[in-house]
Amino acid sequence: MTDHLTDGSPAATPRAGGNAGMSSEYLEIRDLRVTFDGFKAIDGIDMTLMQGDLRFLIGPNGAGKTTLVDAVTGLAPASGSIVKSGVELVGKKVHHIARLGVGRTFQTASVFEELTVLQNLDIAAGASRGPLTLLRKRKSVLPAIEEALEVTGLGALRERKAGVLAHGQKQWLEIGMLLVQNCSVLLLDEPVAGMSGEEREETGRLLQRIGGERTVVVVEHDMDFMRSFATSVTVLHAGKVLSEGSVAHVQADPKVQDVYLGTAAGGEEIEDARAH
Repeated sequence: MTDHLTDGSPAATPRAGGNAGMSSEYLEIRDLRVTFDGFKAIDGIDMTLMQGDLRFLIGPNGAGKTTLVDAVTGLAPASGSIVKSGVELVGKKVHHIARLGVGRTFQTASVFEELTVLQNLDIAAGASRGPLTLLRKRKSVLPAIEEALEVTGLGALRERKAGVLAHGQKQWLEIGMLLVQNCSVLLLDEPVAGMSGEEREETGRLLQRIGGERTVVVVEHDMDFMRSFATSVTVLHAGKVLSEGSVAHVQADPKVQDVYLGTAAGGEEIEDARAH
């Protein structure tokens, strides 16, 4: 079934190479380096991420995946260049980068558990509603919030407190909070960790719905999830790009196999990949 936007038009779906257009967003990373007390966590990474290309970032523990996301969002001091659609991000404060449309999620969802789904989205949208007005019954809901409720599948739960949502639903709410902030670059850190099989499938479909018109990067260890939903993959190892391309390309790359077979967890992942 083809997904549609709230205005009835077909939604773009992610594909390798992205959905290029005159106003396409992109993230261009050049010679990125992050050093902690002499340790090179990120060591000269080059990556180009295009709107509409659902990019998965994989690699053994300590490869630099989360540090890379931290650098893009301003949480880790970096050198080199990170350009979002013509604007340099390196050196900018975290809140400035967020205002430029770069959003991220963490492994543990950051939502206001005592507030409802709708109130969480209200706050994220900066809907000019103060603490007292948030508690009053509203006359209308912003179109961007209605669309986020529909896209995330949380429409029927809008009045439910976030604290009682299922684990997967909290992650979807956090993604919805990025959507209402009009984020065009989304960096998701292990979004399906701890989810049931059904929740993982729903999350993958959500990423497909939102990924066609945005630049979406998913840090992931779940190889089945990656194979099912990635349009392209970047493999990191020791702070460098080891391999990049389609799922089939990186799985067949001897360098990737050597690195994964040299780690306990990675060995299981690549063996599982070979079985498919």
